[in-house]
Amino acid sequence: MSDLKKYIEERKKLDKDFSLNFDKGYQTFKIGLLLKEAREAAGITQDELATRLKTKKSAISRIENHAEDMKLSTLEKIAASLGKSLEVRIY
Repeated sequence: MSDLKKYIEERKKLDKDFSLNFDKGYQTFKIGLLLKEAREAAGITQDELATRLKTKKSAISRIENHAEDMKLSTLEKIAASLGKSLEVRIY
């Protein structure tokens, strides 16, 4: 286990607020990363995706880097623009 992972695990044990906020932040980061990877796999740029979605490149960048509080309809539009479908699961 890396030093960073050890630090995070120890901090989570000691600070419940850190634990809750870290997990939420990680999920937000993960969504943005998944969207970026899907866009790159489709072989299109942020500019091209923005054009398809009738928005600006800065909006795509913001979504990929900080996908906080996104609407499900926005995720569906992005997926469709990439030739993908969206699947939501509750565990």
